[in-house]
This record gives sequence, structure tokens and C-alpha cells, in this order.
Amino acid sequence: MVRPLAAIAHHPIWTGIGVTVLAAIVTLALVWDWNWFRPLVARTIADELQRPVTLQHFDVRDALSAQPLLVFDGIAIGNPPGFPAGSETGTIQKLSVRFDLPALLASFGHNVIVSQIAIDRPQGDLRPGPNGNPNWMFAMSANPSSPSPLPRIGSLVITDGDFRFAEPKRGADVRAKVQTVPGKNGGEPQIVITANGTYGGQKFAGTFRGGSLLTLKDKKKPYPVEVDARAGNNKIHLVGTLQDPETLGGADLQLELEGQDLAELYPIFHVPLAPSPPFHLRGHLDYSGTHIRFHDFSGTVGQSDLEGNFDVDRGYARPLVTADLTSKSVRLADLAGFIGATPGKAGAPTEGPKQRAEHAAAEAKSTLLPNTAIDLQKIRSTDFRVHYRGERILTDWAPLDHLETNLSITDGDIRLTPLDFAVGTGNIYANIELDGRVNPIRSKVDIDFRQVDFHRIMQSTKIFGGVGTIGGRWELDGRGNSLAQILAHSNGDLRLFMGNGNLSAILVNLAGLDIGGTIASLLGLPQQANINCMVSDFALRNGVLDTKALVLDTDQANVFGKGTVDLRNETIDFQVTQEGKHVSVGALHAPIDITGKFKSPSVKPDPAALGIRLGIAAALGAVFPPAALLPTIQLGLGTNHNCGALIAAAQAGEAPHQLPQSAPHVAGTPAPKQQVQAPRR
Repeated sequence: MVRPLAAIAHHPIWTGIGVTVLAAIVTLALVWDWNWFRPLVARTIADELQRPVTLQHFDVRDALSAQPLLVFDGIAIGNPPGFPAGSETGTIQKLSVRFDLPALLASFGHNVIVSQIAIDRPQGDLRPGPNGNPNWMFAMSANPSSPSPLPRIGSLVITDGDFRFAEPKRGADVRAKVQTVPGKNGGEPQIVITANGTYGGQKFAGTFRGGSLLTLKDKKKPYPVEVDARAGNNKIHLVGTLQDPETLGGADLQLELEGQDLAELYPIFHVPLAPSPPFHLRGHLDYSGTHIRFHDFSGTVGQSDLEGNFDVDRGYARPLVTADLTSKSVRLADLAGFIGATPGKAGAPTEGPKQRAEHAAAEAKSTLLPNTAIDLQKIRSTDFRVHYRGERILTDWAPLDHLETNLSITDGDIRLTPLDFAVGTGNIYANIELDGRVNPIRSKVDIDFRQVDFHRIMQSTKIFGGVGTIGGRWELDGRGNSLAQILAHSNGDLRLFMGNGNLSAILVNLAGLDIGGTIASLLGLPQQANINCMVSDFALRNGVLDTKALVLDTDQANVFGKGTVDLRNETIDFQVTQEGKHVSVGALHAPIDITGKFKSPSVKPDPAALGIRLGIAAALGAVFPPAALLPTIQLGLGTNHNCGALIAAAQAGEAPHQLPQSAPHVAGTPAPKQQVQAPRR
């Protein structure tokens, strides 16, 4: 008799067979020794990581549940080829991984959900090998075109993690403890990393706190992070959230930096900054693509305030730094690091231990010019486009109105175009190029002094003052890797002029050793010398500044200067002589010799030269054709000056004080010749 197929399928025998098979599977699952698969599991992991892996024990628990637990005991991961035989990247005492099996089966293996990962006592020795390749980089065997699906992890628990990270190229050797701790006030667990060691050759200590992996995977919930670190003398505090922590995107972070010297941040951020006095800055940090931005920051650097925006774009062969910076009040000494001097004012409340020691060392040196070499490797490593404005400048020698400049650095070629100082109603414009593409650096400097307010320059002196306008030009071409070296190997010309003003008579009196007049000036008695014109012309050749002409024409006297300033050994050999225009009791009329080192010059009269009269022609006309200076004088002083009479007198071989005071004069042009007496010799 043939039974229908359906009847056969429903025969009770199949129920018995099913129960028997199920019982066998359950029994097998309960009694099976999963460690039998240990070599296969270790080999699979080793093939995936492309390096040796050993496993002491393997087990599957809760095998019949919806969330089976895989337990790996005694994992040891060896180093890649090139490392000493038997050395290890790291070990894990126990690794427990619980899977969501229904979700995996429902997605045909494409949706891996790891409910929990527990890592007990992981240890790592992360470092480069003898060939320079780091062991923390894994050459995964998966096909890049068909990557395995990344698992979705529910929670991560780490207990007693201990890692060492060493990277000689970065000067790094850091020991890090890693663990998961309960959240504050019953919140989600946090990952905490504490690190100690050295980084960038500096002592390093820091703590990282991050949210749980549940938060890490929740796109709707920002991932909280907080970092406190100290590297050398620098403190770093970072707090905020990441909207997309897997890609480190969507940053909303507050960064606070505090330290003794901005240049010491280089080992941390690899952005070369000029030496500075102690600083404290705070602002907003974010990044997108290749850009890292520190924007809307503010704070102090020494006795100066600083605010602005700072962007680092690492999408080029050399990182490009773009910055727009402003100081409402800046002390010029705080910028001294740009010329190789110790930044900050000595004895200032903001002076740090490092600057205090450097100021003391500079004071003890016999030389004055900064000789700190520019680090060409650092300068060539990063390009800069910086705009800086100092709205109010504080100095100990000249209260300048403001400073503004555009700084660009391209492959070591440094340009300040222009560097603009405002002085009263005038300006000092400088165009500076330091070509660091060659070694030693080649420097080209052009400085224009245009209608500079003499009163503002003299304002900070407590003994003398004056009013007037200064103009001129300084051109310099030199070579060297520090300011001292550049000046010692430089050529150029310096021309300065002054007209239409007055000067505290102490300067004129000192030039002629007018003892009575000097005492009167020191006592603050009203005694002024009206300035008709000052003309100076210096030639710089191989680091020696030689006087071609220096004449100051006042209503009281003519003052002449001659001599040299040697920038190579920082010595001066100069003489100032006066020809009085009136009789003064106590006037010795001896030249003043100024000699010696820059730091300790000797100022004394030269009795052997008493009574010598140079005359204006000897000082000016015999040295250069004065009329050729008129265009330069007019550029620096404008058309309102009285130097035309001085130059006309020099051309005629006459002393300017012998010209009638009522002589007609057109500003900016040589005065007409008058009938004069023969000049005194």
C-alpha cells in the first residue's frame, strides 16, 4: 500500500529522530571540547594579522543561546619580519567576545553585532624595528576592494591595560595605562588612559577620558572627550565632543594652552613658532579634511595680549599655516624672539625661569647683538601666511603707535612685506627678505623712514627731548644665519635726515662740552636748540659702517661726526665735533671720542684736537655731491624742510651759520646764495 508523501512526512518516527538529533547536538554542545579548535583559531588570526599568533586556550560558552560567548586565553601576537625572533607586539591574558547570533544569521553574515568585548590585562610593546617599520601597523590580509564588515560593538570593558609606545624619531617613549571605569553619577562607563614618559624629548604626562563605545556608535549623541597633558613646561587642556568620533569629525572642542615658550610646542604640534615669553591662550579647536583650526582664541604672551585665528592645512607637501593675529597692546620686547634675542622684558612680572636665565646670560656676555641661529630645518618644514597687527606698541625707548605686517614663509624663504611701524604722523616701512633656501641665509632689507616724529622717539628719555621730522633710507644686503652674522657680513647704505625742529640743548652742549649749558639742561631749564637740518650718510661695507657725512645744523652750533662702527666685533670708533655760533662761558670746544665695545663704550674729550674747525665743506661737500641727496631727503621729510640751505652752503664751500637768517628759501630746494664772509677754518 502506497502512502501519501505527506503521511510519511508526518510519521512519528521523524519526531523521534528529531528529538534524538537535537539531544545529540545539545549533548555535544555541552560536552564538546572547543579547545580542539585552538590551532585553527590561532592560525586564522595569524593569517588575518600577517604575523605569528599563539593561543593557550579557546572556549565557547552559552553556545546554545542567542548570544554565545567566545573566550580566548593567553593570546600572544608576535612582531612582523625584521624584528628579533621571538619578540612580541603584545599579549592579552583573556579576551571575551559575545555575539548577537540572530542578527548575524538574519543578515547572512553582513551585520556583525558584538554585544560585549572584555579585555583583561592587555599589554603592548609598540615600537619601530631595526628597519624602521613600526610593529603597530598591521598588513591585513583582507581584499581592500571587498573589506569585511566592521562589527557594531555594544560595550567595551578593559581591565589593567599596560602599553609602551616608543618612537625615536619623535623623541617618544611613553608608558600608558588603559582601563574602563564606571561613569560619574551612575552614567555610562568611561575609557581612561593615563600616560607618562617622554615625548618630543620632553617629559610627558597626560590623562584621556572618553565616553563608552555605546556613545561612540550613537550618531545622534556627541562623543565626550577630555584631555589633560603636560609636555615639558607646557600644559594642554582639551574638552568637548566629537559628533563623528570614528572619523574624528564634527569636533566641538575648547583648547587651552599654557607654557613658558611657544617654540617649545614644536615637538608636540610640529609647527615651528618663534621663541616667546610665557603664554596662556584659549580658543575653539576643530578640523575638517586636512585642516586643523584654532580659532577665536585669545590670551596673553608675556605682557602682550593676543587674539585671532590659526589654521594648519596638512594637505600639502609642507603644512601651510594661515593666521590672522591682533594685539590691542603689545610690548615690543615680547617679539624679540623673531630676531634671535631673549623675548620678554627682563624683570617683568610675566618673566619665566627660562627667560630669567637667558636674560642673565645675555647680560653677562660681552656682546650685544643676538647670535641665535635660525633653525633652517624647521623653517623649511612649514609654509606660513600670517597677518599681524599690534594696535598699541610699548617699548622702553620709543612709544610707537602701531605695528602691522604680512609674514610669508615658502620653503624657507622668509618675507615681511611690509613691516610697518607708525611713529606719530610718520612711518617706518621695511621690506625684509631672509632667503633660507640657501645656507647661509641671504638677507635683503630696505627700510624707509618717512616723516618720523622725532618727539615720539625722544619721548621716553628722561633727560632730553625735541621736536622735528626724521626721514631717510637704509639698504642692507647680508649673509648669515643670525642677526649678528648677517650684520657682520653685510653691505649697504644708511642715510638719515632731519629738519624743521628743535632739540634739547644738552645734545649740542655735550658735543662741545659746554659745561654750563649741560648743567642747565640737566636741571630742566628751558634751553632749546632750533634745528635747521641734519644730514647723515653712512656706507656699510663688509660689516663696517663708515661715516661719509654727518652734519647737524642748529641755531647754536654746527655738529659734525666722523668715524666707524664695526658690526663684526661690535666696536665703535667715533668722534663728534662742535662749531659754536655764539660765545659761551665754560665751552671747551674739544671733540668727543666715543670708542670701545657696544656694551661699554667710552665717552671722553680729545684734548689734542682742541680748537679744530672742520667747516661744512669738509664735512659734506668734499665727500659727496650734496644736491644728489635732495630726492632722498624729500622722500623722507616731504617738501617742508630747511636742508636746501645746508646743501647749497656745502656746494659753495660755506658755513651755513654765516647765511643771513632772512634769506629767502623755498622748501625742498637749495636756498639762493647770499653774500657771506669767508668760512672759518
